[in-house]
Amino acid sequence: MILGIDIGGANTKVASCDGRIVELHYIPLWKNTTLPGVLLDISERLEPEKAGVVITGELSDCFTDKETGLSYIIDASNNAFRDAWYLDINGVFTKQKKRDLAAANWMASSMIAGEDFGNSIFVDIGSTTADIIPIKNGKPLAGKTDFERLKNGELVYTGTLRTNIAAILDKIKLSGGVSRISSELFAITADAYLVLGIISREDYTCDTPDGAGKEIIDARRRLARVVCADLAQIEEEDTLVLIAQQVMEKQVKDIAASIQDVASRHDLDHIVACGIGEFMAKKAADELGFEIALISEKYGGEISKVFPAYAVARLLGESCNS
Repeated sequence: MILGIDIGGANTKVASCDGRIVELHYIPLWKNTTLPGVLLDISERLEPEKAGVVITGELSDCFTDKETGLSYIIDASNNAFRDAWYLDINGVFTKQKKRDLAAANWMASSMIAGEDFGNSIFVDIGSTTADIIPIKNGKPLAGKTDFERLKNGELVYTGTLRTNIAAILDKIKLSGGVSRISSELFAITADAYLVLGIISREDYTCDTPDGAGKEIIDARRRLARVVCADLAQIEEEDTLVLIAQQVMEKQVKDIAASIQDVASRHDLDHIVACGIGEFMAKKAADELGFEIALISEKYGGEISKVFPAYAVARLLGESCNS
């Protein structure tokens, strides 16, 4: 059995190449050092013959630089798995420690998307970011580093769970007018989507801003704080729903703008989307009038949430059989 592992700064995603095994582990690298133990547990439980690994957690601010982060993650992976292979930003597997391993999960995903769907814009909206990758003739055409992709609009730092609402909006329309918002970490996008009923409590895999619960009432309290209020001041549930809707509208607008920019540069008008934020990609496609294929419809919702892990497992399997 070949296992794929996507090790990010917040989440470690796991999938087998046949899609039968899917796991998501919330491991914020900047807060603790449980990654080595979790990887060992995964290896002992699943006993893969080979493991394909993509890494994005090297940017976590617990590391002094990317080389330090890569070294830590690679050492933990090599210690856990007897035969670990790492995909680099050129789509090549290696066992060497090198800077080209940094932020390569989008490469795995877009290579498989290119195989399965052809010319398209691959959009992966996760807990923290949105990847927007042009694919032509099976080849991803995005910038090779996160720094380049940020400049090109191929990486948008907006996500379904962990994004601070104050980083998305500076004003909110309310029934009585317009209100500025507080630039504190009072609420995150997971709170907005929990209130809207788009995600479940189980989908809320990250920490809450206030350390409190993940029920709808907790999310409503956090949303109220965004406008320096509490539930005694904002009694109408519609007001909090209105705030949450504006969060979604702005995220969709920002994502759609980047998709349009990428589409114009590469003459593409078909989207392939995955991730917990697939719904935002669908809304963006509708706004742009683009066709869209959802990974959840082809492989199921659970694979969609961990698609880079599934993709790197498939790629490793293909390389072994070639």
